[in-house]
Amino acid sequence: MNKQEARQRIEQLKKQLHEHNYRYYVLAQPTISDFEYDTLMDELIQLEQAHPDLKDPNSPTQRVGSDINKEFDQVQHRYPMYSLGNTYSPEEVREFERRIKKSLQTPIEYVCELKYDGVAIALTYINGALQRAVTRGDGMQGDEVTENVKTIRSIPLTLRGEDYPRDFVIRGEILFSHESFERLNREKQQRGEAPFANPRNAAAGTLKLQKSAMVAQRPLDCFLYSVVGENLPFGSHFENLKKAEEWGFKISAQLEKCHDIEQIFNYIEYWDHQRANLSYDIDGVVIKVNDYQQQQALGYTAKSPRWAIAYKFKAEQVETRLKSIQYQVGRTGAVTPVANLEPVYLAGTTVKRASLHNEDQIRLLDVRINDTVYIEKGGEIIPKIVGVNKDKRPTDSRAIEFIRFCPECGTELIKPEGEARHYCPNENGCPPQIKGKLEHFVSRGAMDIEAAEATVDALYQHNLVEDVGDLYSLTKQDLLHLEGFADKSARNLIDSIEASKQVPFPRVLYALGIRFVGASVARKIARHFRSIDQLARASHQDLVAINEIGNRIAQSILDFFQKKKNLEIIEKLKKSGVNLQMEPSREETASQNLTNMSIVISGTFAQHSRKQLQELIQQHGGKNTSSVSSNTDYLLAGENAGSKKLNQARQHNIPIISETEFLKMIDR
Repeated sequence: MNKQEARQRIEQLKKQLHEHNYRYYVLAQPTISDFEYDTLMDELIQLEQAHPDLKDPNSPTQRVGSDINKEFDQVQHRYPMYSLGNTYSPEEVREFERRIKKSLQTPIEYVCELKYDGVAIALTYINGALQRAVTRGDGMQGDEVTENVKTIRSIPLTLRGEDYPRDFVIRGEILFSHESFERLNREKQQRGEAPFANPRNAAAGTLKLQKSAMVAQRPLDCFLYSVVGENLPFGSHFENLKKAEEWGFKISAQLEKCHDIEQIFNYIEYWDHQRANLSYDIDGVVIKVNDYQQQQALGYTAKSPRWAIAYKFKAEQVETRLKSIQYQVGRTGAVTPVANLEPVYLAGTTVKRASLHNEDQIRLLDVRINDTVYIEKGGEIIPKIVGVNKDKRPTDSRAIEFIRFCPECGTELIKPEGEARHYCPNENGCPPQIKGKLEHFVSRGAMDIEAAEATVDALYQHNLVEDVGDLYSLTKQDLLHLEGFADKSARNLIDSIEASKQVPFPRVLYALGIRFVGASVARKIARHFRSIDQLARASHQDLVAINEIGNRIAQSILDFFQKKKNLEIIEKLKKSGVNLQMEPSREETASQNLTNMSIVISGTFAQHSRKQLQELIQQHGGKNTSSVSSNTDYLLAGENAGSKKLNQARQHNIPIISETEFLKMIDR
């Protein structure tokens, strides 16, 4: 590969890895397996080593992924949470062991443990009580999720015995058991919501919920696997974990000491075969040097400890033939290619279809019609194609050309800059988009119009509805012309439509299906603007001033209200009596002491969580904003408040108030 080819390939790999980092850590919606990701990363590392002048300080090779979420306070880790180096081959494990032996030249004891497929957490205990829970984040800092973690019953709030250190950190993995995950997805599907892709995504999403009461309803579990601190009982990893078990922590029963490479491989082989019998997901085995002094002597690289490594299992794969590709159009107009396969048995089910995600994925895989493809399921609900057996490729095969026109309405597709998917822009004339909007509007989490979701297709096919506003013009007589409707079922549907007029405004706003406006964003916007009319008049600056509303969401809302068809739908809803404004309540109008005041919150507080303070600001007429500007009225600063926000407040002469001062303001 010459210099120009290397430059082009490096740029391509960087773009792909940045996108996959975002999908994994921020969206919790990965589209490739860990093995595929590591393969791309290894290729980029090798190219940068071969061409050091092409190395970019912002390359994915120079950073670790981050799950930091601006909805939570960020807290610095007292002890950095390094990521582990991954390996998929026995030879790399042997190389790890040879390197350890060469560096130490003393007898070495290893600990092998299961690598849980969940969400990493660091728990701080002081005087035997849980003080703080922080996600891994970027390894240096993470999100404080203490209130949510306190709902997990396998995590002790106070410790047993009296021989624990006064102040220490214990790390672990938060996860769902298979049984709990399946129950959670059944409940989501019963509510008309999309299921989680796998237990890890479900755990990540649950841990970042804004209401700890909702977290408590989901049976998260936690295994602890590392004790960190200054005055630990023992000078070794295994012994401290066993002692932590006596303090009340849930420690894996599968920990095992190993003294040589053969014992390590026996452990790996055993759990590679036995993992299917576990009640939770693991994706490999972690091998650690047991002795802390030896760990300290071995040290760290920029990203990983030299004294530990993760051996990752490969997900179960099967081969089958790709017969054809079907293009599906969703509610937002997104076009998704789906592979139709020769039926094949994989991980307990017969697989006939697999998602190909988008054009970039098709090109990355270089997949073609009649190819023999590798299908992988892992923990995911929807199987996916992860590779092609090119030795079996037909000689006359040709690369797939992504479609240019919508398969449903014939409109030319568009691909917005910075996005991976193609879209059909004909949102008011493309049947699956129209029906998708109707199905979303009537779904349980939105307007909750009973039995309407199953009737949408019939209503549309018989020209009874063209948009969501038409639902409120339906009569019982209209429904009696549809197959399966009798007098009682027709009356029930009409009554349910009538009852939906009382649905609170935040849910109505969510039901409208504005792109990027999910249920939680809709609640924030509704509380801020109070009515659909005020929202329609909002400027870009008004929108981004709301805490957690960025440019992408703001522009999507502006685009929605600039379209004549959407304004016509809103007029239909108004005339029908649908609730398009916030109803005043005692909770929301506790006082007007903070009317029109913009307040930024930073740090942690003694009496209230960040979420509770945000709600208090709203209840007393104020506005939550995420960043300090000249328009900010107060910075509410607690312990570990961000230095950047403090400096900005001082530069703009913005008052910095404490929690006590804030409470006096709202109580006056």
